[in-house]
Amino acid sequence: MLVADRDVFINCPFDPSYQRFFRAIVFVVIRSGFRARCALETDDTTENRFEKICKIISDCRYAIHDISRTELDPASNLPRFNMPLELGIFLGAKRFGTSTHKSKRCIVLDRERYRYQRYISDIAGHDIYSHSSDLKVLIEKVASWLRDQSQDKKIPGGREMTKEFRALQKQMAKICASKGLHANELTFGDYTTIVAEYLTASTV
Repeated sequence: MLVADRDVFINCPFDPSYQRFFRAIVFVVIRSGFRARCALETDDTTENRFEKICKIISDCRYAIHDISRTELDPASNLPRFNMPLELGIFLGAKRFGTSTHKSKRCIVLDRERYRYQRYISDIAGHDIYSHSSDLKVLIEKVASWLRDQSQDKKIPGGREMTKEFRALQKQMAKICASKGLHANELTFGDYTTIVAEYLTASTV
């Protein structure tokens, strides 16, 4: 299977408390000229979730992994390790895949740069970037990394993208209303379409 050179797999929490960060990552990916991909892009109950994730990872040359969510689940009192698992699948595809898959590239993010050593020390040696749970810092890290990967110097830096993302957020309620939607009920497909249309219509 060929790897899509502009596809970016996003591996991060999908819960409401992380939604603002997730949407910022998606915005930066699209603004940088890439295609955002994640496990939320299809909703087919006939498809095994693990197989779906593996297929998306197989398709993507790039990936953004935020492994910052390690808190215990209030209901089960156990941590959720989906993010480290999906990071492992991506690294495994790069390590053991075909020559095409060896071209995969990723950025790994956490709240603190060396915090991962206390719960996933086997990835020691990889550069882990800290966003300090700060939206502006997260955008700057992701934007800088994607600009380096694309080698497109017309792509703006993280500070400018932060302004652009905040401008979109201010208009989100109006945009959603025009489509008969509410901002909190947007699917992944809804949101990526809105971002793409907004960027096309704007002067950025």
